[in-house]
Amino acid sequence: MTNPEDLKQLAPTGKLRGGVVVAPAGSAFFAIKDGQGGVRGVTVDLLRAFAGMLKLPLDLQVYDNSGQVTDAVMKGDCDLAFMPHDASRAEKVDFGPAYFIIESTYLVPAGSKIQSIDEVNRNGVRIVAISNTTTGRSARRTAPNASVEEVPSVDLMTEMARKGGADAFALTHDSLAGLMPKLPGARVLPGHFQQTGINVAVPKGRSAALRAATALLDDAKKSGVVRRAFDAAGLKDAVVAP
Repeated sequence: MTNPEDLKQLAPTGKLRGGVVVAPAGSAFFAIKDGQGGVRGVTVDLLRAFAGMLKLPLDLQVYDNSGQVTDAVMKGDCDLAFMPHDASRAEKVDFGPAYFIIESTYLVPAGSKIQSIDEVNRNGVRIVAISNTTTGRSARRTAPNASVEEVPSVDLMTEMARKGGADAFALTHDSLAGLMPKLPGARVLPGHFQQTGINVAVPKGRSAALRAATALLDDAKKSGVVRRAFDAAGLKDAVVAP
């Protein structure tokens, strides 16, 4: 049970303003738009569960990439969200525990001769990543010989991959799996160049809010809420973070 003072700091407007990121295909992190103006996915289910536990209305905020939702939490426009953890982002928000561990790799378009992650780190190779994201920063760090172009959404990245608009597209394994049916002939390179958690996050300096968010996620993991959210999204093989 969240005490009133913690709740006041977590949701100062009397609503839980929760942020989610959408993409063309769902994953453990990305939600999808359902065609009727709604949004569904793992993070949506988790936020609805949190709001239910807190007995608060949910004000669902939808973003095109994790950089946008990070900035919204940092500014206090969003009370709570989930996002991949990295050092740069930890300077902007306070992180609680993870509900899932992601691994980032590259998709190469149909006809590509690139076979391994190491081959991406070469002069003349063009990488596309999502703006202001953990995966994008890791791609720059681990492939310094290549060039990295940032785009604002997975929709745009998918369109570029369909047209062969770059040599490699940086995203997480679970996210790429959902995009493969849209990209005939494309391949996902084995292995990973980054591994990190998708964690719950709140604005910096709100210790009571962080305590409440941590308790909510811990309870959701123990009670099976996270497991059920994965299963509802068709992610039967996804493993809940310890």
